[in-house]
Amino acid sequence: MDFYDEVLRELLVAMGAALFVGNLLALLRRRAALAAGESDQASPPPPLGRIVGFMVMGFVVAFWGLASLLAS
Repeated sequence: MDFYDEVLRELLVAMGAALFVGNLLALLRRRAALAAGESDQASPPPPLGRIVGFMVMGFVVAFWGLASLLAS
């Protein structure tokens, strides 16, 4: 495996993990805002389906990149 293949796999892990963690924080913030009763019409909370979908996508990409790194 050459340098660029390894860098690409590391970037996959980093981007997938960032997508997962970012949407996890959005989910926690959404729950906190809904529990506090904040109803700011200027910035409504993001839809739950989109958050969970992006979390799943980030987990799959990060897992795939990690598996590729460990397999080679």
